[in-house]
Amino acid sequence: MADLSDPKIDEAYQDVRSDKTDTNWLLLDYESDRSDKLKLTSTGSGGLAELREQLDDGKASYAYVRVQYANDKESKREKFILVIWIGPNCKVMRKAKISVHTADVKSVLRVYSIEVPAREKDDLKEEPIVVRLRKAGGASYDGV
Repeated sequence: MADLSDPKIDEAYQDVRSDKTDTNWLLLDYESDRSDKLKLTSTGSGGLAELREQLDDGKASYAYVRVQYANDKESKREKFILVIWIGPNCKVMRKAKISVHTADVKSVLRVYSIEVPAREKDDLKEEPIVVRLRKAGGASYDGV
């Protein structure tokens, strides 16, 4: 079971969800290779591009991101995604625990439209994620 008891995690989650702040992502990492305790590593306001730069190829991490996109000239939507990052050089034992720990993370980072499993930084390019969000949202007027 993953330990998400750090109060900074919930504070950052509320910050990303708030319309009153520019913060649009948070990143959780394990305290150490042997630990099951997650800590808030960083937050930012630069979207998926900035988040991609923070990901470590040797780690497994979780991220929560607010993605803004337009359906047409008049409408803007904001949706939230949960990213499960397993870097290409992540250790085998850490990979083995991810599926179990993901359930614990979902109990804290509760509200999201889609889950995005990522193994490479290119898995977090904005355009394909927006396409998935439009499909998940149900109200797409441009045939996507």
